[in-house]
Amino acid sequence: MNAIVALCHFCELHGPRTLFCTEVLHAPLPQGAGSGDSPGRAEQAEEEEGGIQMSSRIRAHSPAEGASAESSSPGPKKSDMCEGCRSLAAGHPGYISHDQETSIKYVSHQHPNHPQLFSIVRQACVRSLSCEVCPGREGPIFFGDEQHGFVFSHTFFIKDSLARGFQRWYSIIAIMMDRIYLINSWPFLLGKIRGIIDELQDKALKVFEAEQFGCPQRAQRMNTAFTPFLHQRNGNAARSLTSLTNDDSLWACLHTSFAWLLKACGSRLTEKLLEGAPTEDTLVQMEQLADLEEESEGWDNSEAEEEEKAPVLPEGAGGRELSEGPADPSSLSDCGNWQPRKPSVFKSLRHMRQVLGAPSFRTLAWHVLMGNQVIWKSRDADLVHSAFEVLRTMLPVGCVRVIPYSSQYEEAYRCNFLGLSPHVHIPSHVLSSEFAVVVEARPATRSGPQPAGREDAQSLSKHEFVVTSGSPVAADRVGPTILNKMEAALTNQNLSVDVVDQCLVCLKEEWMNKVKVLFKFTKVDSRPKEDTQKLLSILGASEEDNVKLLKFWMTGLSKTYKSHLMSTVRSPTASEPRT
Repeated sequence: MNAIVALCHFCELHGPRTLFCTEVLHAPLPQGAGSGDSPGRAEQAEEEEGGIQMSSRIRAHSPAEGASAESSSPGPKKSDMCEGCRSLAAGHPGYISHDQETSIKYVSHQHPNHPQLFSIVRQACVRSLSCEVCPGREGPIFFGDEQHGFVFSHTFFIKDSLARGFQRWYSIIAIMMDRIYLINSWPFLLGKIRGIIDELQDKALKVFEAEQFGCPQRAQRMNTAFTPFLHQRNGNAARSLTSLTNDDSLWACLHTSFAWLLKACGSRLTEKLLEGAPTEDTLVQMEQLADLEEESEGWDNSEAEEEEKAPVLPEGAGGRELSEGPADPSSLSDCGNWQPRKPSVFKSLRHMRQVLGAPSFRTLAWHVLMGNQVIWKSRDADLVHSAFEVLRTMLPVGCVRVIPYSSQYEEAYRCNFLGLSPHVHIPSHVLSSEFAVVVEARPATRSGPQPAGREDAQSLSKHEFVVTSGSPVAADRVGPTILNKMEAALTNQNLSVDVVDQCLVCLKEEWMNKVKVLFKFTKVDSRPKEDTQKLLSILGASEEDNVKLLKFWMTGLSKTYKSHLMSTVRSPTASEPRT
C-alpha cells in the first residue's frame, strides 16, 4: 500500500510535531545506502526465507539530496526540538524492514527524507492536532484533498504526571492519495490503530500511577497555585514518549507495528475488473439467500408469537415444542445450499468419468443436462453428497434441486438429485421411466489388494457403480451439443482440472444466453411456432436434445431477469407495434 503512517505529538512549547513515521519504498535503496553500517549492524535475518525482516541501518543520501543528512534533512533544526519532540537520538540510523515476498522495504525515521513527503506529513500532522479533530478531541476522523493527500487520523491522550492536565496529546495518522481505498480500509485501520493506542496508553498509565504513588503532583500543584506553572516544572516541560511509557524499545516496536499495518492493509483489498452484468447463477444465489433470510425471520416471528400465546405449564409437565421448523433434510431441498461434511470423494467430473467409465458417465450426464431425476443409492451418505456436489456443476444454479439423503423416495417435481439408502423402495414406474436414472453403489465383489494411500481411493475401491435407466442413451446418439463439448474437454489430458472447470463455466453461460433469447422470444413476445424453429436453427439448437435442454434450463432463469423482461413489455415503449 502506497501510504505513510506517522505518530504525531502536540508539544506545549513547539506545537504539532511529527515523532515517527514509516513509509514504503518500492525501488531499491540508493547506491551507498548502508555504507555506514558497522560489522555488527549487518542485516541479521538475511538468511530467513520469507516474511518481513527488520534491520537497523544508516540511510545515506544520494548526491542529489546533499552531502550530509543534517544539511539536507527537511526536518526542524535541533534547536527547535525538545525531548518531547524527538524520537530517535541524533545519529540514529532508523529502521528498515525487508519484505522478501514483494521486494518492498518499509523505512522508519522521525521525518520523511523527501521534501515533498515531509511537507505532506507536516501539514497532516498540524491539521490532525489542531483543526481536524472529533468531539472530545479523542477518536478517528477523515480529512484531506487531492493535492495534499487524504488522511485517516486517530487522536488520543497519554498520561503524564508533569504535563498540564496530567496528559499529553498525540495522534496516529495514515496518509495516502487514494481516497476510495483509504475509506474502504477505515474499519481495518480503526481496529489495528486502536490496538496500538491502547497498548501505549496502558504502558503510560502504569508509569503515571507509579509516579503519582511516589510523589502526588496534584497536591503539590495546589500548594503552589500562585506560582506560574511553567516555572514549577523544573525543566521537565517536555518528556519523551519512551520516558512516559518506560519502554526503551518503543520505536522498534512501533516500526514493526507500522510496517505490518502497511503490508496487511495493502494485501487485504484487491481490485477486480468486472466485465458485464452479473451472471444468472449470481442472481439466483442472491435470490436464494434473500429467501432464506425471509424464511428465517418468519420462523423467528412465529416462534415469538407462539411463546407469547403459550400457557404457563407447571414444572415437569410435558408440552409440545414451539419450534416446528422442518427437521427432514428433504424439506430444505429448494435452497440447495448443503455442503459435504467430509472431503469430497469425487474430486471432479473427470475423476467421476474415470470411476464410472465413459459409457455410464455419458448416460448419467445426459440425464443431468436434460433435467431428469438422478437417484443415487448408497450406504455412504458422504459418497452421495460428493457425487451431487460434482454433478451440480453441470447445471445452472437455478436448475438444481437437491435432497442429499432421504429415507423414502421423493417425487421428481421436488428434486432432480435424490440420495437414498439401499433399502429404500423405488416405484416400478420410476425405474422404467425414461425421465430417471439410477446409480447404485454396490459392495465390490472383486477380490484383490486394496489400494493404499489416499482415503478417497480406498473408499471408491469398496464399491461397484451400476447406472440403469428406462431409456438408455445409445452410443451413436448425437446428444446435446454442450455434452459433446464437455466430454471433449474432459478427455483432453492437456487441460488441467481448473481449465476444464472454466470451460464448463463458459459453456453454461453460452447456453444460458440462448435460453434468455428463447424465453423472450416465446414467453414474452409470444412468437409463432414457425418463427421459433427458425430461431432455434440460428442458435444452433434445433436438435431434439438441445431443445429439451433449453426448455429445462429456462426454469433456472432468475426472477430478476423474468420480472425485468415483463416490466419492459408492460412499458409504453414496448407496446408500440413492431415494424
